[in-house]
Amino acid sequence: MKKYLQILFFFTLLASFQLKAQVRFETKLSKTRLGLNERLRVSFEMNENGDNFIPPTFEGFTVVGGPNQSVSNSYVNGKRSFSKSYTYFLTPEQKGELTIGQASIEIQGEVYKTSPRKVIVTEAVKRPNSAQAQADAFADENLHLVAEVSNANPYLNEAFTVVYKLYYTSDLGISNVNEAETPKYSDFLTHVIPIKKLEIKRGTYKGKNYNYVVWRKAVLYPQKSGKVSLDPLTLNISVDVPTNRRTFFGDRVYNKIPKKITAGRRTINVKALPENGKPENFSGAVGTFDLNVSLNKEELKSSESFQVSVKVSGRGNLKLFSLPTLEVPSALERYEPEHKERVKTNLLGMQGSIEDNYTIVPQYQGNYPIPGVAFSYFDPVKENYVTLRSEEKIINVFEGPQPQNSNVQQPKKAQNIIGKQSPKQFEFIKLETTLVPLVEKHFYGTRLFHLLWISPLVLLLVFFWGWNKWSNRTVDAQNQRQRKAQRLVKKYLGSARKAMGDKGAFYDALERALHNYLKAKLSIETVEFSKDRIQALLQEKGVSREDNDAFIALLTDCDANRYAPSTSARMEEDFAQASNVISKLDKVL
Repeated sequence: MKKYLQILFFFTLLASFQLKAQVRFETKLSKTRLGLNERLRVSFEMNENGDNFIPPTFEGFTVVGGPNQSVSNSYVNGKRSFSKSYTYFLTPEQKGELTIGQASIEIQGEVYKTSPRKVIVTEAVKRPNSAQAQADAFADENLHLVAEVSNANPYLNEAFTVVYKLYYTSDLGISNVNEAETPKYSDFLTHVIPIKKLEIKRGTYKGKNYNYVVWRKAVLYPQKSGKVSLDPLTLNISVDVPTNRRTFFGDRVYNKIPKKITAGRRTINVKALPENGKPENFSGAVGTFDLNVSLNKEELKSSESFQVSVKVSGRGNLKLFSLPTLEVPSALERYEPEHKERVKTNLLGMQGSIEDNYTIVPQYQGNYPIPGVAFSYFDPVKENYVTLRSEEKIINVFEGPQPQNSNVQQPKKAQNIIGKQSPKQFEFIKLETTLVPLVEKHFYGTRLFHLLWISPLVLLLVFFWGWNKWSNRTVDAQNQRQRKAQRLVKKYLGSARKAMGDKGAFYDALERALHNYLKAKLSIETVEFSKDRIQALLQEKGVSREDNDAFIALLTDCDANRYAPSTSARMEEDFAQASNVISKLDKVL
């Protein structure tokens, strides 16, 4: 019996070794020797399904496409055949011997790694990959990224829009679109208009019919005059190019190639505002505006207050200029104004209103003028300056002390009362003085003396008692902060967790969670800022560069992975990364 058990154990062990030996995970290269201007296709293939794939760093190469994931599962004569691969397209950055490092993946609870592969990179060749070159030429002819500018010659601080459209013919298929280079707009005040959903539309470009997708929309306000460059937008795209081959059923066979396409650099000629006719009170307003000055009351007592509103409304650079200052007579006490902004931004620029509300308290009774204010702006359509003026308003203050300044205008009723005053009105003033001898008193020994002497001892005891209580509760306070951070994570990432498994809904919810978190913590509308502006704000709040880059990388992944192939493992990894980043940011913010 013991002998049979040993034989059974041996065969079981042998079967497990054979099963493990059947797992295959390897690196396949399209070539091991290529020119500096050629592309290399690298595929990591396996014959069993796995998770947690980690690619190499591809040091010495630039990734121009991928990862493209493909899965094949078939049965022939009752025998299962499975294949899964991750494919990248690379271009070498230098000549010499380069190494494709190890990739790893987890299969059936075990971690498998590929072997490093050597690649020789030589001088650039004259005709790189003739078939590849033909496919590239066809894609270049039928694929265009265009930056459409509404006004290439704006005035300083005049709004114009730039809309990036991706044109492609119906012969091509596009997928895995992500930004390789994002414009900085360093010389412009920028508002990027979010695009909730990409829509395919029909249009013409250079007289030819195309499908097109609006990829990005931005409203720009130039901040300096002269020739200013718009940084290019560059996209990485996987393009399906038709070939002359067809399948058994007559369908055309497509080759998937990676493309990097750019809208190119645009030059904007920004005109300076004319000096001729510029008003002295001009504060930089450019657009079309209206001025309104209003009072909430015109009659009041001297102990009451009233409000004056100075409001400018219209369309233009509403957030880039200051409102005129309200001047009032010295007998009126004016407080610092409360500033309000009600501004929305669309493709036509900012529109809405900005307002300063002044609270004013009169000191004496009388009639006081509230002078009108003047506001000047430059109209880029009429190409001239316009000055708006408000009317003077009168405030009637009654039932209060009389002003000593004779220049202040008095109400008629108050003036008549003063004229009828009788000499007997001063009889309440005593003309004789009664003196009382002073009694010498000593501070030493009094109740106040003893109270002041013992107070420092009491305060010292209270301090030590409080310090002891605080020290004992330090650990609990740390635990409470951790629990608070976890509650914030659940609050802002709850919708993303519910959408786990639905790629588009998950990344939409995750991006909203990140923006809503910043909105709650910093009291800002993050949709009005670019990623660079958000990164600068976090840096100003003391967030470390590592956590700052991690947050921006999450926002970028949300844009890229929304339209790219993604696994449940990748979504769980992004969700865990978001939870970790929000917890770290919350400790600082």
